[in-house]
Amino acid sequence: MMRQLVKEWDKYKYPYMFIAPAVLLLTMFSIIPIFIALVISFTDMDLVGLADFSNINSVGLSNYIELFKDPIFLKSIFNTSIYVVIGVPLVVIFSMAVALLLNYGTSRLFTAFRVVYYMPSITNIVAVAVVWGYLYNSRYGLFNYVLSWFGLPAQQWLQDPMLAKLSLIAMAVWKALGLNMIIFLAALQGIPRSYYEAAEIDGATGWKKLVHITVPLLSFATFFVTITTLIGWIQFFEEPLVMTKGGPLNATMSMALFIYNNGFKLSNFGYAASGSFILFIIIILVTIVQFVMKKKEVEY
Repeated sequence: MMRQLVKEWDKYKYPYMFIAPAVLLLTMFSIIPIFIALVISFTDMDLVGLADFSNINSVGLSNYIELFKDPIFLKSIFNTSIYVVIGVPLVVIFSMAVALLLNYGTSRLFTAFRVVYYMPSITNIVAVAVVWGYLYNSRYGLFNYVLSWFGLPAQQWLQDPMLAKLSLIAMAVWKALGLNMIIFLAALQGIPRSYYEAAEIDGATGWKKLVHITVPLLSFATFFVTITTLIGWIQFFEEPLVMTKGGPLNATMSMALFIYNNGFKLSNFGYAASGSFILFIIIILVTIVQFVMKKKEVEY
């Protein structure tokens, strides 16, 4: 038995040696911290407990029970749901539309536009927030200035609870277009030209080619963009943190921002850890549902 294991190791040791560094890093900085956070979520750990572990007490499921009684946490779940339901479809639709428009141009102008659309994705969120903060300014912002051209009243973009959500979504969609556009562009350029030539021979119009050839052949790219975008929007954090701090009246408070506030501002590490695991479970469940739906679609 031992000899057989040695032979197997000699046969497959090189692949294991190559993946060992990645597995080690993943274990040290992802898997182990997840288990530590899970343990912390069942305690009342705070700054005092961090300084002296003897002050940490087990509270069982108390943190999880209190979370679902916390109106701010429930509000953050509602807000995150709105971000996901509105933001994810907009990102997928607009990034695909931009990719389709840029795919049919080969001039330097179209190449320049690709760079222009991609730049927001690599721009620091603080810089983006400062610029958009001026755009949203209720007194001298550009958006209200444009509204005045049409005789419309100025809007409280970041002060009105519902409008503040939509304003953050608009900024986040704009920032997310670039990376997803590149993914769709790569997928579009991988579609064989022969499909379109055959459709043209059959008399298919541009719209029919788009609906019956382009969009179906982009299904895997669409699935990838949807999954990654969905996970990102469930963890919606930077935009409300920088722009509104979760206000007004917790109207833009996301689950990730709620966890951050409790963990790093209020130092309720156990409470924050339990919130992070609820967020983790939601992400896992949503991802599994997406994969199951995609599998059924492929089978049919």
